[in-house]
Amino acid sequence: MSEILKNARDFVGYEYKELSAPGDRFSFYLDGYLNFGWVLDENTPQRRLNGVVTVMLKRDRRIVNKAELTRLQRNFDACAEEIHALERAKTTGPLALALTVGVIGTAFMALSVFAVTARPPHIAACVLFAVPGFLGWVLPVFLYRSRVHRKNLQLSPLIEEKLDEACRLCERGHQLLPQ
Repeated sequence: MSEILKNARDFVGYEYKELSAPGDRFSFYLDGYLNFGWVLDENTPQRRLNGVVTVMLKRDRRIVNKAELTRLQRNFDACAEEIHALERAKTTGPLALALTVGVIGTAFMALSVFAVTARPPHIAACVLFAVPGFLGWVLPVFLYRSRVHRKNLQLSPLIEEKLDEACRLCERGHQLLPQ
């Protein structure tokens, strides 16, 4: 019976938060949130659905510097979203260019087919349209690779800068936590 009775100072009220993130970024988010006073709630299982990992976090309601920790956490979330947007930007533009060139190549190939199936067949026009058609089907692979490489070189320093900023936010949050 003495195990059930506890001193009033032993009570801890928690606030809860659900953390959902894609599996490839989940560790980054979880490591960050731990620096803002959140801990994994061991009473709820981790869920995975369509590559998204979801866990429940909890933290003491009476944590010191809660407002500042929440502000730092929001800044961390903004940094994480900017990092994700920069990562997406590495492939978005090159993909659009490659698809456009591929569609133009397909249009030339269609013109080539129309030229050869016409009555009478226009073989010279067929060959004339087939050459850019085939180029339009082959070039997108090389265009995509070269543009992704170029974007990677261009955006990597920005991503590193944002990662450093997120790390500084986590460090400041960790310093605010009670030891």
